[in-house]
Amino acid sequence: MKTNVAPLGENVLIKPEKPSKKTSTGIYLPSSATEERPQEGKVIAIGTSKEIAVKKNQKVIFRRFSGTEVKIDGEEYMIIKNDDILAVIE
Repeated sequence: MKTNVAPLGENVLIKPEKPSKKTSTGIYLPSSATEERPQEGKVIAIGTSKEIAVKKNQKVIFRRFSGTEVKIDGEEYMIIKNDDILAVIE
């Protein structure tokens, strides 16, 4: 996935992952149960700060109500401060 957006400073561009509408046991959830704002996503681009601990293509968990939602080429992304990224999923 190639974007022409380069975050500045301690900002990170993330492609949020929508929660699955189907559980691991095969139960389908109604849309009202999955409308929460996503907390996981894939790092698309990182800012210029040396303090950023994540790398491109890593899957991360971030604070629920952090960041700014942006639309680039019809795709939804989030720009999040490095401090709002809580963990890397390996």
